[in-house]
Amino acid sequence: MNVYEEAHALSRAIKASEEFKQYDEVKKKVKANEQLDKMIEDFHKKQMEVQAKQLMGEEVNQEMMQQVQNLYQVVATDPLAAQYLQCEMRFQVMMQDVYKILGEVMDIG
Repeated sequence: MNVYEEAHALSRAIKASEEFKQYDEVKKKVKANEQLDKMIEDFHKKQMEVQAKQLMGEEVNQEMMQQVQNLYQVVATDPLAAQYLQCEMRFQVMMQDVYKILGEVMDIG
């Protein structure tokens, strides 16, 4: 068994998964709408800011959490954006599961 061949097989399996296909399809539609793409990008930036603070052990104040929640509510009012966020979440969950499986093999999961 060649590890590199298996890694490429895993890559192909991920690309063939429904989670990836749906995410990729909706992502292309979002990218075609410049305003919607920018809105989602802004939401992701704010979300990552909060996550970075949490990972560094910094306290995230209520105002910052409320900003993220408000941005999410604004973004999610657009049906395509809501679909995108849902597809993105399903794809991320699948990838987290894959990382967890790989981590268990290396005893880091």
